[in-house]
Amino acid sequence: MKIAVIGAGAMGSLFGAHLAAGGNQVALVDVWEEHVRTINENGLIVEEEGRLRTYRLPALTDPGSLGPQDLVIVFVKSYHTATAIRSAKNLFSGGTQVVTLQNGLGNAEIIAGEAAGTTVIAGTTSHGATVLGPGRIRHAGKGETVIGKVSGGAGRLGEVAAEFNRCGLETRIADDIAGLLWGKLLVNVGINPLTALCKVTNGSLVEMESTLRLMEMLVGEGEAVARAVGVALPYSDALGKVKSVARATGSNRSSMWQDIERGRPTEVDFINGAVVREGEKAGVPTPCNRVVTLLVKALEEKCRGRQPGAFTA
Repeated sequence: MKIAVIGAGAMGSLFGAHLAAGGNQVALVDVWEEHVRTINENGLIVEEEGRLRTYRLPALTDPGSLGPQDLVIVFVKSYHTATAIRSAKNLFSGGTQVVTLQNGLGNAEIIAGEAAGTTVIAGTTSHGATVLGPGRIRHAGKGETVIGKVSGGAGRLGEVAAEFNRCGLETRIADDIAGLLWGKLLVNVGINPLTALCKVTNGSLVEMESTLRLMEMLVGEGEAVARAVGVALPYSDALGKVKSVARATGSNRSSMWQDIERGRPTEVDFINGAVVREGEKAGVPTPCNRVVTLLVKALEEKCRGRQPGAFTA
């Protein structure tokens, strides 16, 4: 298959490497020039289970030289989705399938709007990966990937899942992808902003009474919104699920905390901000998620000196 990965951070690089090793024609697309140059010169080095492996595949900062692809995988930060898809229109044809495994809600809809005529597939993945430096990542943990069709034609969903599995990326198809996306969202809703605001690891959140109470309110609001919009969550105890994930990833520094420390924008608009927007549509109040969204955005503005973003309280 001809495959382009838009957003070659840790996860994009990981998926691209495995799919290229399986014999696919894969190209990585990313704006990080040093990362792209290093991959082209030295290959992509992946640390897995204590061993180093070098993968050879092309990387580009501009996808303009690529033609239509069989599959496009999107891993950019949610706030870059629309711009990234617009800049890569040459990758799409009527037969192109687009997979988003990004955080938050709304990415699939943005992609469908920008790449009309394609089949959009959304999903979640439990793989863990970290960027160690230009051209080098660590595969921190293996996990299942779950995908489902969101929009477009009948597509070849089974073909995508089969190819992922063949290349060592365990994947299954789900009929109710909306429930899984909301399930993943609630985990991020209850963990990411609190770690960023309190500057603590995931595990610390379940060790303090105050953060536990905040987690309960954030997740409770999200759960109420999910019910109101007719989404069936993949578990009966949402708060219990979030707590278990926090404990299981106890030493993890969330991506939102890392973004704040590095002076980068966060994905809070697509996580807690998404709960607020969907709550407004459904008539469900979400005061805790609204306040937390604004607090995270205040940190962003303090660290970056930027103007308020897309979310409006």
